[in-house]
Amino acid sequence: MTDAAQPGLIGRDRGRLWHPYAPASPDLQLWEVETAEGVRLRLRSEDGTRHDVVDAMSSWWSVIHGYRHPVLDSAARGQLDRFSHVMFGGLTHAPAVELAERLVDMVSAASGQPGLERVFLADSGSVSVEVALKLAVQFQTASGRPRRQRFLSIRGGYHGDTFAAMGVCDPVDGMHSAFPGLLAGNVFAPRPPAAASATPETVLAWAAGVGDIAAAHSGELAAIIVEPVLQGAGGMHVYPAECLTVLRQIADRHGMLLIFDEVATGFGRTGELFAADHAGVVPDIMCVGKALTGGYLTLAATLCTAEVAATVSSGSAGALLHGPTFMGNPLACAVANASLDIIGDGGWQADVARINADLVSGLAPALELAAVREVRTIGAVGVIELHDAVDVPAVTAAAIRHGVWVRPFRNLVYTMPPYISTTVDVDRITAGMTAAVAEVHERVPAWQRVATGSAGTAA
Repeated sequence: MTDAAQPGLIGRDRGRLWHPYAPASPDLQLWEVETAEGVRLRLRSEDGTRHDVVDAMSSWWSVIHGYRHPVLDSAARGQLDRFSHVMFGGLTHAPAVELAERLVDMVSAASGQPGLERVFLADSGSVSVEVALKLAVQFQTASGRPRRQRFLSIRGGYHGDTFAAMGVCDPVDGMHSAFPGLLAGNVFAPRPPAAASATPETVLAWAAGVGDIAAAHSGELAAIIVEPVLQGAGGMHVYPAECLTVLRQIADRHGMLLIFDEVATGFGRTGELFAADHAGVVPDIMCVGKALTGGYLTLAATLCTAEVAATVSSGSAGALLHGPTFMGNPLACAVANASLDIIGDGGWQADVARINADLVSGLAPALELAAVREVRTIGAVGVIELHDAVDVPAVTAAAIRHGVWVRPFRNLVYTMPPYISTTVDVDRITAGMTAAVAEVHERVPAWQRVATGSAGTAA
């Protein structure tokens, strides 16, 4: 084959790689990333066209400080000069110890009360959820309740793509309905009412229903697991913080543990350092990931109370039965510590508040589109919900033409921009999202358009 006949990078990719939630297809829509810096990506189309776009996704919600951040780059280089990895079985190192101490202090300071004191370092968000579920089952067994092997989850939830995590995702609409015979049969309560339309009466009705379900299955339930305040990949559903207090009370009443999956919501995304802080509720187990390293390396953590750790350790197994090869990777831990340094400076709070204000104003015009059902925001999250499924390839391409990288799913076009995004950046994101939806989905002449949705802000 001559050089002229060699396929480009995108063609080579299609010949060998799988991409997330995508077919192995010669027609898969792809762009090559040539550079990434700050909040901008330089993309190259298969025909050679280059596009400079604002990253509206923070690379799936993780790159909160932007790309090529000097503090994170320096931390990575410094740790590389020492050592990049050692096994965590029987060994320890300063980056992991420091990270565990800082996570415990950070969670305690944010909630204003002690609680989560032991840290298990995991490879990814899904693995941190697996560890949390194992912890809950081992806790119940060590407490003399071995029948408690199931979990109470919430409809609309998403907790990852590994098998135990899939088992607590929405069983119908959680992207995992292709594996019904392999998923654990857990118990599901209705999703909480939407924050924008909830009333004390609807919250009370929801609470009563969840309480009845928990009571009916209490003898077999090890724990309740939820994404606090914001359900992410299950539909970007924002719900009232009071619901977390309800779940804490139900868990305590029936001897269950309470697990908060903060993989997507942790480290400021919803306007509080952790989403649990909207309600002042401390869970028994908490999972964090994604933004933990500022998106540089894969790392997650499962935190639990001293009681959970002591009970599991005193059980017949004598240990938590999990141990990833790359657990506590020093390079990832060092970058995570640098990311926590940036968060610890406190500037994220003003940044997220400013981004939220820009999202509220910038997405308001989308409500004039007949294709749009609702616009909602919380913290540095903005969502345009359509009446019908998004034409993902067409909307993605249209947004790129407007200088924005988005990754829609289902009937949602949404953004979770990096915290360093300026008002100009967010204006470009919101205008690009709205224009892409109008270009692809708007079929009604402008003079006939009516506002068919309602703005909902929970930040």
